[in-house]
Amino acid sequence: MKTYTDEQLVTNYLKGDEKALEILIKRYLKPIYSFTLRFVGNSQEAEDITQEVFVKMWRNLKKFNKNKSFKTWIFHIAKNTSFDFLRKKKTIPFSGFENEEGENTLIEAFTDQAPLPDELLKQASIGEMLNAAMNQLAPKYHLVLFLRYNDHFTFREIAETLGESIDTIKTRHRRGIAILRKILKEK
Repeated sequence: MKTYTDEQLVTNYLKGDEKALEILIKRYLKPIYSFTLRFVGNSQEAEDITQEVFVKMWRNLKKFNKNKSFKTWIFHIAKNTSFDFLRKKKTIPFSGFENEEGENTLIEAFTDQAPLPDELLKQASIGEMLNAAMNQLAPKYHLVLFLRYNDHFTFREIAETLGESIDTIKTRHRRGIAILRKILKEK
């Protein structure tokens, strides 16, 4: 069975091959869901956003520039759809409760600092420790590292997806790695 590139699948779909669209959706369903879940932190909301991303993709396939990367294009749609969702939701950012030292007094007041027994078991796993450390990163670093190491994006693809310069992405990557190392050393 021949494996088609994303761009070939788009062309085939636009020529009337419905199966090509199915292949594209199957290829990107899990990565887009994971990406949106990282943005919104809620599986039901991530499912809704993912569905909306694929509807937008389908509606705009005729406008897709075949000289560009489909992967970058669809993740750009996912990023914008996630941002739109978060804007509509208008949650109060917890960072608004931070003092000059970056300490969040609201979270500290409501959280028990002692780890629970099941958390101690999870921390025994290197993967879990890394995941916990990643969740402590600022979103701009977390997203770059996630795209780079989870979704295997190149720096150029990350830059195009997030609408940033490649130098900005490389800087965020370096800083994110440095912060991650510091967090892991403290554990």
